[in-house]
Amino acid sequence: MIKLFANAWKVKDIRNKILYTFIILAIIRLGAHIALPGISVASIKAIQDSMSTGTLYNIIAGGYNSRWSIFSMGIGPYINASIIMQLLRVAIPKLEQLSKEGEDGRKKITSYTRYLTVVLSLIQATGITLSYRDMFSNASALTLIISVITLVAGSTFIMWLAEQITNKGITNGSSMIIFMNIVSNLPSGIRSLVYYAQTGDATGLVKIAIVLVLLLAVIVFIVIIHDGERRIPVQYSAKMVGRRTYGFGGQTTFMPIKVNTAGVIAIIFAISLVQFPETIAQFIHPGATFSKIIELLRITNPVGAVIYIVLILFFSYFYTSIVINPNEIAENMKKNGGFIPGIRPGQPTSDYITRVVNRITLVGAISFACIALVPLILQWVFGLNVGFGGTTLIIVVGVALDIVKAMESQLLMRHYKGFLNS
Repeated sequence: MIKLFANAWKVKDIRNKILYTFIILAIIRLGAHIALPGISVASIKAIQDSMSTGTLYNIIAGGYNSRWSIFSMGIGPYINASIIMQLLRVAIPKLEQLSKEGEDGRKKITSYTRYLTVVLSLIQATGITLSYRDMFSNASALTLIISVITLVAGSTFIMWLAEQITNKGITNGSSMIIFMNIVSNLPSGIRSLVYYAQTGDATGLVKIAIVLVLLLAVIVFIVIIHDGERRIPVQYSAKMVGRRTYGFGGQTTFMPIKVNTAGVIAIIFAISLVQFPETIAQFIHPGATFSKIIELLRITNPVGAVIYIVLILFFSYFYTSIVINPNEIAENMKKNGGFIPGIRPGQPTSDYITRVVNRITLVGAISFACIALVPLILQWVFGLNVGFGGTTLIIVVGVALDIVKAMESQLLMRHYKGFLNS
């Protein structure tokens, strides 16, 4: 991997993309330390130590280390808007039709997602401002309005920066921002391990060693699942047009299907729904019933853990059904003279692809669900809360592998010689 980054750095175009991505990420981290206008710094310091670490969704959205900053909502509203638009594509036929209209249709859906992001940002910004009313030096109506406008502008600005990374940077901008937010919380987990080692006895050191080995094994397993794929053989027959032969007569290729097509998307969707009530509770004063619901939905609770796993399975199948359309694949294969050996073209091919996708998606979804329970195992067995676990590792490793693949593809497009065997 070091060789890959070194070779990528030698190419001016890729080097500019890397620097561009780092500059945008630096801007986001800088904005995370700029407090909201009118908020009292003394009140922040007074209650900062007593606050909880926040939900995992807060960390992904960027709100953990920037609770009172102009970027306190982070990429969260955009994530929620994307989830809602994904669900609406299934419920509203017009959106489904737009998604199939090529580049123009995708641009319209992107525009709708942006508008929805602003609406969600306005709602969330209002809740945040009202919950922080006592922390403002002068909680006048003008101050609260300015706070809401600032939060909406900050979230919209981060959404725009994410799109700039996608267009001019290394890889998907939203994934990069989530990656940065999680990595920025890594030192707190390391400090927890160090503190546990210093205050514990020799048994504590053994536990920490076991935890580190377990995390390393989880990383290896994530890489295997992430890169795993089922290759379906496809054979193409030649077509005679006049005296000429077209197509790849007798040639056999493979149609790769990833073990987990949804990847980290299913994890993020599941986290968003499970921890949404707990996120809302930070902006209001929950009653006894709502507090019980929050306690049940936490993944440290058996009920919340089961719901979390079910949601991961559901969103894995849901997202895979959006990305992979067996009927469309079978139809295109038939038009190009392709067929799966032993399977008749048309509907039998579609049914076969559906069976393969469903089975392999089940394996990937269960694997990721088991990995997501790693932090629970660490807490139940070892009594450790390291601040990072299976879910965060899935996201971090997945994004890191996507970055590596993006660099490899960009080097390959530029016919860079020797980077594969160096």
